[in-house]
Amino acid sequence: MAKASPSYYYQGSCPQTGELLRLPRTAFIEAIARGLMNYLATDERYASEGKMYGVLLVESPTGEQQVIKAFSGLLNSQSVVEGWVPPIPGREAVALTEAQTLAALDAIKQELITLQQLPERQQYEILSGEFEQQLQVMSDRHRDCKQQRQEKRQLLCETLTGEALTLALAQLDEASRRDGIERRQLKRQRDAVLQPLRELITAADAKIRDLKQQRKSLSCQLQAQMHAAYSMMNFLGQSLTLQQLMPDGLPTGTGNCCAPKLLHYAATHHLKPLAMAEFWWGKSSGDKIQGEFYEACAERCQPLMGFLLSGLKPNPPTREGGVFSPSPCRGGVWGEVIIYQDEWLIAVNKPAGLLSVPGRYGDTQDSVLSRLRNLLPDGMKLMAVHRLDQETSGILLIARDRQIHRHLSQQFQQRQIHKVYEAILAGAATKNQGVIELPLWGDPQNRPYQQVNWQCGKPSVTKFQVIAKEADYTRVEFIPLTGRTHQLRVHAAIGLGVVILGDRLYGCCAETSRLHLHARELSFEHPQSGETIHLQIQTPF
Repeated sequence: MAKASPSYYYQGSCPQTGELLRLPRTAFIEAIARGLMNYLATDERYASEGKMYGVLLVESPTGEQQVIKAFSGLLNSQSVVEGWVPPIPGREAVALTEAQTLAALDAIKQELITLQQLPERQQYEILSGEFEQQLQVMSDRHRDCKQQRQEKRQLLCETLTGEALTLALAQLDEASRRDGIERRQLKRQRDAVLQPLRELITAADAKIRDLKQQRKSLSCQLQAQMHAAYSMMNFLGQSLTLQQLMPDGLPTGTGNCCAPKLLHYAATHHLKPLAMAEFWWGKSSGDKIQGEFYEACAERCQPLMGFLLSGLKPNPPTREGGVFSPSPCRGGVWGEVIIYQDEWLIAVNKPAGLLSVPGRYGDTQDSVLSRLRNLLPDGMKLMAVHRLDQETSGILLIARDRQIHRHLSQQFQQRQIHKVYEAILAGAATKNQGVIELPLWGDPQNRPYQQVNWQCGKPSVTKFQVIAKEADYTRVEFIPLTGRTHQLRVHAAIGLGVVILGDRLYGCCAETSRLHLHARELSFEHPQSGETIHLQIQTPF
């Protein structure tokens, strides 16, 4: 029987040698993890709070194998629990500071809520609207009176002369002055009522800005103290603090996740890691579902993997899991990842779970673009022409210079590039084909979630065609005519009324390992040759 390939690799580049170091999640370690799940299911304490758990298969210096286990953060408010890997040293040194800072942050949060919900804000909006309405009614009345006076002046000039005409015209001018006085009086009344409210609101907004700055400063200060206190060891025997590993800073909680705990413990106890798995157990949170396996978190764990795995013998390069491995292939290099390349552009089959381009912070640097920049001689000139969501797989275009990037970007902006996506919907679609048109708007308070907003939203259009229906699922082909953020995901959830399988953000509850959305085809005019390039790759689900 053929040996099953690992479903995932924890991996990172050694800071010293640059070698890619990998630790697999195998079927065997997943079976061990499911055994732990069965144990957790027998105790209600583990169901009361949702969190990540991890297991690591290790080998002792004498060749004996054993399994160690860890939880993220605290377990029932405890950091040290018998039978579980202890926390990485350093937390106790900042425990008091952490508690004081968290209390201060909570007080700031409550004050911000109070200031944002200031009663004077609503009062100002109501009174301002009422005055605007009064001014509008007055303006309409004054406009009618002015028209009547103009008509009367013309008639008087035709019928009266001398002193009688002068007196009549003076009366009309006086009426005009009275209208002006009436309008100025209403504006003064409005300003007298609204100005105190406006001053209160302005002061509250200034206080909000100050509090947010204080909150940011306190958070950064706490993170710096925690990063300086936490010290981790790798398999070379090297020990560094988080601050030394990531001087630009990391999110709060870094070092408390399962993977760093397990690897640090193994390194300090001279245990050789063989395989590792992490899963969620307890109450669901965000996109986390009980009993499902997850990869190393991009924000807290992935940036540390290269250092933590240093000292392990690197595994042979492979194409599995979207890793760019330097294996030769016809017409180019790097195997199945690069599906097209010439001296002007590259087309990549982006795996699900990998960013298209680096994020703005140090913990979101791993991406298709950053990996290619590290692999290719002209890497620093590369520019992504468009983006795919991190959870979406499929064709991604990369330009090799600024001029090509500009040309391809214009084709996208002018809707000259033909794109075809394939998706599986977690339910039955009621229509077999058609066009979805919905205005999409990104709520700045809830990024990256997109919603349908008929006032603020930008137009978005998608053609769709049902390909097949399989049991309770629907396989659909999408052709987006615009390129809004999360367009296909919202058009499926709202336009078709059936969410894409695996789309936790928009309400999918089915247990699955990925978002079932794939950029299958791309057609465009080559910026240099002018010929039509049609790219197509197989849908991986």
